[in-house]
Amino acid sequence: MARLSPELAAHQEWLGQIQPVGLVVSASVLVKQNVFVDRQEGTERQLRLRELIADRDPVSLSFAELTRDLLDWPESLLAGSPGGPELPEALTVALPEYNDHLSPTFALPNPDAPGESDAQSDGSTLPSAARGNDWLALIVCVPDGADLDRPRAEQEGWRASPHSRLERLLRETGVPVGLLFNGTSVRLVYAPRGESSGHLTFLLAHLAATQGRPMVSALWALLGVQRVTDVLPDDQRLLALLRESRRYQNEVSTALAGQVLEALWELLRGFQRADDASKGDLLRELLRESPHEVYGGLLTTLMRLVFILYAEDRGLMPAGDVYQGNYSLSGLFSRLREDQSRYSDTMDARYGAWAHLLTLFRLIH
Repeated sequence: MARLSPELAAHQEWLGQIQPVGLVVSASVLVKQNVFVDRQEGTERQLRLRELIADRDPVSLSFAELTRDLLDWPESLLAGSPGGPELPEALTVALPEYNDHLSPTFALPNPDAPGESDAQSDGSTLPSAARGNDWLALIVCVPDGADLDRPRAEQEGWRASPHSRLERLLRETGVPVGLLFNGTSVRLVYAPRGESSGHLTFLLAHLAATQGRPMVSALWALLGVQRVTDVLPDDQRLLALLRESRRYQNEVSTALAGQVLEALWELLRGFQRADDASKGDLLRELLRESPHEVYGGLLTTLMRLVFILYAEDRGLMPAGDVYQGNYSLSGLFSRLREDQSRYSDTMDARYGAWAHLLTLFRLIH
């Protein structure tokens, strides 16, 4: 089993701590784009955070403290902030069916934004403030401690959770990135138009704990001032990392789907040969009464194999010699590959591997 690089393992560590919902960033893409978890930087940022929240119970910050003192954003960076530009009305979305509207608290300009106006299909121009690609992220601040996933009791109009309201605002404006802040946590939301959304939430109390240092490092790596301005090359900025993570995941999913289909056909051919060898006794009754169960059973077998391989790869199965030497799926594969190189002419006449799989499935069940 291949060992993970230290850089990849570091990203998987903080992603495991945070438990993202959906896909936001890929650890492999972060490593590829030279985005690393800097332990020393994480230590310094954590010390800053502890100083900011000292004597505060519960742990909380203002959004200005988070961005200015922890992420080093200049006050003039945000539209809608006291030192920044005015927040454009084009970022407010009306909800007439609820007698309500959605609007961000702040907006973060896109360092890659085009000029002041873009030509449309009819030759007219669209005001700069109305174009989604002029903005890197929309930021919504809710009352301290508010639940991000439940409607507020005093909410009027559209009674939806702060997260749902932000996600709809992002899709209506065409801005794919959002930040949701409630004083005790900051949530990074990625909701590109036409795709499923994903988000990850940094809890300030967890960041301040000793074991939270990787998460502090990750917060700085993703949202530090260098990542949201034009300091870094285009392909290392926040939006590029999120887009590349989606593209990479789509490629992996497509490749995996092809491999699963190929494996399904190989498994089907094996059962067909076994049925032929039994002169039809193996599958005759099943094909006559419930033919759909053949496909369902084969697909279930493949999904179980994928599940077990994932569990073994993540170290979730027993590490002792009994399991590894007698039940492990990766161990079975290694033995079969070795036997294939030594006894290639007789492999088709062997049936022990199927009994091994059934035993492993029953053991886990």
